[in-house]
Amino acid sequence: MALSSKLGAFFGLGDDDENYDASQQNNQATQSESVDYTDNQKVVSIDSGSNKSGSNKIAIFQPRIYADAKDVSKQLLNNKAVIVNFNSISDDQAKRIVDFLTGTVYALNGEIKRVGDKIFLCTPPKFQIDGSIPDIGE
Repeated sequence: MALSSKLGAFFGLGDDDENYDASQQNNQATQSESVDYTDNQKVVSIDSGSNKSGSNKIAIFQPRIYADAKDVSKQLLNNKAVIVNFNSISDDQAKRIVDFLTGTVYALNGEIKRVGDKIFLCTPPKFQIDGSIPDIGE
């Protein structure tokens, strides 16, 4: 009975206009408008990919086999810049890894840049690379 009188009052059909509190109507409206999406797996926070600590980190890798490229990519996915030194790997393997990392930074909208002989800097999107080294051919 109480529920039907509240619904009737909400839609303006009730006879008890003096008993109906306008603040209850406002509370009901705001409660129905606020939806909790915390359990919905399809809703992602816009800051989910950003580094919450506020300090950006740089990881250093020296791959020895092609499979090490996956570890470098994981660092990029965790919003860490990566310096990759290819001095301990053959040139053919280094080219394959650079191709793999180029695809990773492209997908992340990041950047990859050669900073030395067989040394590359891979950065996620929030990093900026300023300057260039003129001795290195690109």
